[in-house]
Amino acid sequence: MTAAPNPSHAARVRTRFAPSPTGFIHLGNIRSALYPWAFARASQGDFILRIEDTDQERSTQAAVDVILEGMQWLGMEPDEGPFYQMQRMDRYKQVLAQLQASGHVYPCYMSVAELDALRERQMAAKEKPRYDGTWRPEPGKQLPPIPEGVQPVLRFKTPQGGTVAWDDKVKGRVEFSNDELDDLVIARPDGTPTYNFCVVVDDIDMDITHVIRGDDHVNNTPRQIHIFRALGKEPPVYAHLPTVLNEQGEKMSKRHGAKPVTWYRDAGFLPDAMVNYLARLGWSHGDDEIFSRAQFLAWFDLDHLGRSAAQFDEAKLRWVNAQHLKALSGDVLATLVQPFLVQRGIAATDLTDGRLPPLCELFKDRCDTLVALADWVRVFYAEVTPQEAERAQHVTPAIAPALDALAEALATCAWDKASIGAALKQVLAAHGLKMPQLAMPARVLVVGTAQTPSVDAVLELMGREKVVARLKSR
Repeated sequence: MTAAPNPSHAARVRTRFAPSPTGFIHLGNIRSALYPWAFARASQGDFILRIEDTDQERSTQAAVDVILEGMQWLGMEPDEGPFYQMQRMDRYKQVLAQLQASGHVYPCYMSVAELDALRERQMAAKEKPRYDGTWRPEPGKQLPPIPEGVQPVLRFKTPQGGTVAWDDKVKGRVEFSNDELDDLVIARPDGTPTYNFCVVVDDIDMDITHVIRGDDHVNNTPRQIHIFRALGKEPPVYAHLPTVLNEQGEKMSKRHGAKPVTWYRDAGFLPDAMVNYLARLGWSHGDDEIFSRAQFLAWFDLDHLGRSAAQFDEAKLRWVNAQHLKALSGDVLATLVQPFLVQRGIAATDLTDGRLPPLCELFKDRCDTLVALADWVRVFYAEVTPQEAERAQHVTPAIAPALDALAEALATCAWDKASIGAALKQVLAAHGLKMPQLAMPARVLVVGTAQTPSVDAVLELMGREKVVARLKSR
C-alpha cells in the first residue's frame, strides 16, 4: 500500500489557496481560502496564493482581480504570491523530462477517435470507462507501431495493484485501489502540462505542508500522491472540506446564482463579520456564534472542521453582520460609512461637520449593513421627501397647530437633546397630546419617515435651521 505520512511536525506550516480564475470567486470558494489562511496564521506559518490559470480559454483578468480584491477586503493577504502557473511552464517541462527519464511517464499515441471507441466498448460491456494501457511500456510487451505525424500525450505510469491512502484531517482514513486509477494524461500533445501534475510541482517547489481544499478534489488526491512519490517527495497533509450549499441546497456556484465576493463588500458587509460567518460554515468553537478575527485565529485548528456540507443563509449572515456593526464605535463607523455616503451624492466636505460619528452611533442598532446605515444617515445631509402614505397618515390638519407651536419653541430653545425634549413636552402639555401624536408627524417632516430612534436625538443632529424649516414646510 502507498500511504501518505504526515510531514514532520517540526516543519514550518505552509498552506496555499489555489483558485482558478475561470469564474468570479464566490463565498464557497473564499471559505476554502479562509481555513488555510487561518491555519497558517494560527501556526505562525506562511500562506501562499497561487493562480491556476492554465485554462487560458476560460481564465480572465477580471476574475483574477476579484480574487485579489476579495482577499484584500477580507484581510486575507498572502505572505507569498500571487504566483501564476502560466509563468512556470519552463519549470513544469523540466520536471516532465525528469519523470520521462526515470520511466514514470510515457508517450501515448492513441487518438481521440480511438479513445472514444474504447470508451463506447467499455460502457457497452458495463465496465468503467478508462484508458486500457495500450501504449504503456512493460517488460516483454510489444507496443504498436508509432503512427506518422501524431503528437503524443504524455501519461503517468500509475502503480498497479495495492492501494493509495492518506489520513485526511476532515474525512479520516481514505483509500483508493490503484486498479481503479488509469494512467493519467499529464501533458497534452502540444506539451502543455495538465492540472494534477502542475499542482504537485507547485506544492513541492513552494514547500506546502498542508493542503486544505474542497472535497471536490478528493479524487485528484491519489493521483497527486503518486506523482509526489515518483518525484521522491512526501505528500503534504490533506484536509478536504465539505461543500458549501446555496440556500436552495445546491452546490454554491455562479451558475446557481452565487454572487462574487466583492458584491458583499459593495453591499456594505464588514470583513470581520464575513470572516466570522464563513468560519462557522464548516468549523466551530463550542457554541460561539459571534467572535472577533483575533479570537478566530487564536481558536482555529484542523481538528474541529466539520464533515457535513454547510448551507449558506443570507439572513444569518446579515444577523452576524449586524452584531459586528453594533459593536463598533460611532467614530469607526463614520470612517467606514463615508464612502457609501459619497456614492449617494453627499460631498465629502459636508461630512466633516462632526455629526457623522454620533449619527452612526444613533442608527447602528437599526442596521445590518453599512449601506443601510448610509441610507439612514444620508437624510441628515440631503433634501428629504416624506413618504406620501406616512404624510397623509400623520401630518393631518388636526396636528398642524401643534407642529407650528413646536417649530416656534425649537426656534428659540437651547439646541441640545434635553432642551429639545423639554420643548416637545411643553407643546404636548399645551395641546393635550401624547408623544407619538406629535413625534411621528415631526419625524415624517424632518427625516421623511415616522419610525426613527429617539425624536429629540434625531432633531438635535438634524440641526435647528433644517428642523424648523421642515416643520413649517407642510
